Amino acid sequence: MTAVWDGPVRTFDALPEREPAAALAGARVLVVVAHPADLSTLVARGTSAEIALLVAATQRTLSAARDAGVEHVVVVTSAVGHGAWLDRPVIHDGDDLAHPDEGDRVGLIGGLLAVEAVVARAARRRTPLLTVLRPAALVGPGVDTFITRHFEAPRLLTVRGAIRGWQFVHVDDVASAARFAVDHGLTGPLTVGAPDVLTPAQVEAAAGMRRIELPASAAFGTAERLHRVGVLPAPAAELAYVVYPWTVAADRLVAAGWEPRWSSAACLDVLLAGVRGRLALGGRRVGAGGAAALGAAGAAVALIGTAAVLRQARGRRRT
Repeated sequence: MTAVWDGPVRTFDALPEREPAAALAGARVLVVVAHPADLSTLVARGTSAEIALLVAATQRTLSAARDAGVEHVVVVTSAVGHGAWLDRPVIHDGDDLAHPDEGDRVGLIGGLLAVEAVVARAARRRTPLLTVLRPAALVGPGVDTFITRHFEAPRLLTVRGAIRGWQFVHVDDVASAARFAVDHGLTGPLTVGAPDVLTPAQVEAAAGMRRIELPASAAFGTAERLHRVGVLPAPAAELAYVVYPWTVAADRLVAAGWEPRWSSAACLDVLLAGVRGRLALGGRRVGAGGAAALGAAGAAVALIGTAAVLRQARGRRRT
């Protein structure tokens, strides 16, 4: 999280449990990032107990901000809280969050929805001002998510009958949106994304990757089996976010005059440069020194895509 005084800026991994308000004394603005966009640090998280700790930390942070007299708090979550499905309409600022089913109560989605619930309760108070930024798929230096891992798989997984438009947002634009919201007094939920949405053909051409198309039942069924046996730490439901659309409109930010610097096309270039030379097989990234990390829903993408390639290859050998 980041706190802004009249001049200096300070960054905390977390506020101290004892006297957290003292750490924020004199701060005017506080930006709280609900997740670090670093999948390698998230693979062991997302259980019910860990989400309870996240809720407690969020409550403590917002309470400390109020006690310290912070004027404006910006909480960065994600547009994944709105859900993704076949023919998903464009997400607008005022749209409801997805109602969490059993599979969404744990993992990354469960954690983000839990944070959103805490923020919604805090927003009933008059102070501090509260803004929630819900970005599209993030890209930027060091960003490692189930979306970026999707592009480390041998093939791009697609679900039969679904057209998945690709929208991204650069972390620099999320930062500029946070500042813009504070400068212009924008409160409540705000979606954040680049203005252009790429077609699957554009993404495949830019990535130089071929697609693997599977029935939804096969893709999600395999991912669920992997989750049950412990190969995937995240629920199979998270696979939806790489095969179904969840495009955001950024209505109020754009209407107020905010303009992102990065297009989705430019963001994709950044993403591809960041994953170049990496390979995720069977849900594990193989890299320098043989380090491996599970990739949540991206692991299912890698495994399913690889298995499909192998099945196709065996089929060709038999003919």
